[in-house]
Amino acid sequence: MNTLSYKTVSANKATVDKQWVVVDAQGEILGRLSSKIAMIIRGKNKPSYTPHVDCGDNVIVINADKVKLTGNKFAEKQYVSYTGYPGGQKFISPKELMAKHPTRVVEKAVRGMLPKNRLGRALYKNLFVYAGAEHPHEAQSPKTIKP
Repeated sequence: MNTLSYKTVSANKATVDKQWVVVDAQGEILGRLSSKIAMIIRGKNKPSYTPHVDCGDNVIVINADKVKLTGNKFAEKQYVSYTGYPGGQKFISPKELMAKHPTRVVEKAVRGMLPKNRLGRALYKNLFVYAGAEHPHEAQSPKTIKP
């Protein structure tokens, strides 16, 4: 019996195959879209997934300003931030955040689904979110996928 076929292959930084992917967020529900994007960034959709290695793809999200939230979340959900000063806790709804920074709603949702450690911070750098349909990553020849 050939025992070499039973060896577990673990990916590392040199052997990983990273690609570029475009996801169109127009008309998509935020949470469902974000979980699929987080899975692609993490690399869980690949057979060579290794938990401690950045083996996911670079994801470009376009039309982030046209994403949907179900129910009354668009007006009632609250994002909380803290300045570090006493009384410096700030609340903002997705409606207000979309008006100021349309890409941040998608960025916050995806970031919350990544690991909370140094690998998660490195994985977050593989996400590129744009409000419109244009993006400056044409040179990478990304492939378009349906979320």
